Amino acid sequence: MNNIWILAQSEGSSGITSESVTTEQTSTTTVASDSNSTAPGERAPGLFGSPLILFGLMAVVMYFLLFRGPRKKQQQHKQMVQTLQKNDRVRTIGGIIGTVVDIRDDEITLKVDESNNTKIKVATSAVGRNLSKDKS
Repeated sequence: MNNIWILAQSEGSSGITSESVTTEQTSTTTVASDSNSTAPGERAPGLFGSPLILFGLMAVVMYFLLFRGPRKKQQQHKQMVQTLQKNDRVRTIGGIIGTVVDIRDDEITLKVDESNNTKIKVATSAVGRNLSKDKS
């Protein structure tokens, strides 16, 4: 096998030509690289090609999970406390059920026992649920 055949297409002609190369002749072959190909050590760009895009996407997800949800719950609780009125039945976060007697800036007076007229004062943040408004 002294002859090696090389197939090549020239720019001027439309056909493919072949020529014989003997083992005595030395030739170098160059491969034209495609614009989308990568070098052997490089990573091909995929869906998340840039790490900055990936970190940005993770930051947006973390914002919604860590900050948006609790802030929405705080707003709902604040609105519930602002709509409390006298004679509403409420349950505190500690499980005490009582009737609202008095509402001040940051404390609510609850009547917990009708027979002894027992009243307690709790912070507005301690009110967990308004049982008069929630019929479930």
